[in-house]
Amino acid sequence: MATTAAIVSSSPPETAATTAAIVSSSPQETADTTAAIVSSSPPETAASDAAKIPLAGKRNILITSALPYVNNVPHLGNIIGCVLSADVYARYCRNRGYNALYICGTDEYGTATETKAIEEGSSPQEICDKYHAIHKEVYEWFDISFDEFGRTSSPQQTEVCQAIFKKLWENDFFSENTMQQLYCDRCERFLADRLVEGNCPTPGCNYDCARGDQCDKCGKLLNPTELLEPKCKVCRDTPCIRDTNHLFIELPKLKDKLEEYISATSASGGWSHNAIQITNSWLREGLKPRCITRDLKWGVPVPHENFKDKVFYVWFDAPIGYVSITACYTAEWEKWWKNPENVELYQFMGKDNVPFHTVMFPSTLIGTGESWTMMKTISVTEYLNYESGKFSKSKGVGVFGNDVKDTNIPVEVWRYYLLANRPEGSDTKFEWADLRDKLKGELVGNLGNFINRVLKFIAKGPGEGYESAIPVGRCVDSHPPTKDFGCKVGKLVQEYVDAMEKVKLREALSKAMEISSAGNKYLEDPPYYKLYKTDEPTCALALKTSAGVVYLLACLLEPFMPSFSVKVLTQLNWKCISLSDDLVERAKRPWEILPTSHKIGIPSPLFKKMEDEDVKFYTDKFAGSQSDRKDRKLKAEVAATKKGGKSSKKEKLEKSAKTNTKHINLEDRK
Repeated sequence: MATTAAIVSSSPPETAATTAAIVSSSPQETADTTAAIVSSSPPETAASDAAKIPLAGKRNILITSALPYVNNVPHLGNIIGCVLSADVYARYCRNRGYNALYICGTDEYGTATETKAIEEGSSPQEICDKYHAIHKEVYEWFDISFDEFGRTSSPQQTEVCQAIFKKLWENDFFSENTMQQLYCDRCERFLADRLVEGNCPTPGCNYDCARGDQCDKCGKLLNPTELLEPKCKVCRDTPCIRDTNHLFIELPKLKDKLEEYISATSASGGWSHNAIQITNSWLREGLKPRCITRDLKWGVPVPHENFKDKVFYVWFDAPIGYVSITACYTAEWEKWWKNPENVELYQFMGKDNVPFHTVMFPSTLIGTGESWTMMKTISVTEYLNYESGKFSKSKGVGVFGNDVKDTNIPVEVWRYYLLANRPEGSDTKFEWADLRDKLKGELVGNLGNFINRVLKFIAKGPGEGYESAIPVGRCVDSHPPTKDFGCKVGKLVQEYVDAMEKVKLREALSKAMEISSAGNKYLEDPPYYKLYKTDEPTCALALKTSAGVVYLLACLLEPFMPSFSVKVLTQLNWKCISLSDDLVERAKRPWEILPTSHKIGIPSPLFKKMEDEDVKFYTDKFAGSQSDRKDRKLKAEVAATKKGGKSSKKEKLEKSAKTNTKHINLEDRK
């Protein structure tokens, strides 16, 4: 895991100069009482050897993000839709001192993996091993702070999944039925959902690449036999229909308890509006028995004599992966998953995953008759589109996880842009020009400008600044503008906390940036550098207050940009990170946050602008599909060989991007 992921440490570091020494379990040693900004109960440590378990008297929060399919590299839409959003909330919880556990992993069973194995001439296990490593490395680059990033192909998955099945069987929630399924004579196999493509049967849709389980255009869930003009994805022959026996979970029998759970929890848990809409749409259409078995080899075997040649449908076993991955993390997993009185479950995903988490998975748990920790809050994103089109894993359109590390754009910029653009209420769009504008106006012009001007002025020598020491300042009671500024900062910090508690991440990020903007205005009314010559005590108060706000911003933005906070705390020469109630209260009095005479580190610019030529370079580089890019690259290499001339601007940018040595080129793994 990247060093910035370990932002909370269980013991104070040897030196404040290293990035590993950013966080301590106790405040910096000082006689000044204002240094006591960290509560006596520091956040639980992600780096602890002992596995976390729910604690009495603490707020215990279990966080999951939708398990990404292992058969491909995640694109930016996948990343913001689940793992990055969940990471922000997990980091916030830890910084608040909650006992938070963040679980995720790759979804490895099912047709998607078998299909990819056929495409690459590998075994399903080889595909899982290869792409699990790629996913893990991409998320490490993005500073995603999982407590456990596991896999659904583990023995624990089989054990937990089969145990849940047996409970449902004992409680008579299954039925057996013969269903018609597409069979490919050439491939000599029943075709699972994702091995069939055809025209979507939904009126008005007419999408010609709908899968056998779902149409990506209209979102309608499908059965393979419903597709118009179906084709085998492997050989492109038209399959025939044959009978095959399968097991169905009887959702109608679970309807009353499910609706009772949804009605109570969607309100008390503050479900996102789109999650409620999608769930209610399913309920209005009426619950029907849902097939949970498939004619595949790669999956969790069905523990029943009559179905021993089948495996569980991936959407039955995949959500159970949250449980089994927790079981890989700790043998005491039931303290998290069978402890509804003491654990709150928060789940993050894109809107296409909603019904499986609000209908299917809860029904499965309810049907066992056991006391499961049920989802309290679900946070659902709409789609992040790419430029004038859509991200697509199957077509290779957009920017993918192994693309971003090959740019010379820092991870904190990527995280900020994706989160500021998070599609919470409607679809949003990734555009290179917009990335440039937000970087220039919001990160460089607002946030970076405020922090750099404060610390740079404090670091100036005698007669120009304060020789890197936090100044004393005049009595704040005699300076109303500073008191008013403190009130505004305190109000915005409370609004930030309220938004985060409701999982309104984009709103919370906006509140933090408002604080920075207010700080810039405060320093200019009147200009602090003029006050230094005419009213030094007031200038000292302004700089002491602003330095406290710099620290606040490092704390508030750590969930969003952990690597940014590392840099800020290094420049402050400060060890603590906290969003304790005490700090939230002190935000009203930012002049109290950092102690007088504390020596800061060496200030330096935190962000660098993108130029127009960079926008054009990246727009051209990532235009079209990944196969288009490979063709262009090959043609460029041939042309360069023939030309044998000077390096172009494009070649120089590519060389610059490759100097980002923090990350390994994932293409080399293939």
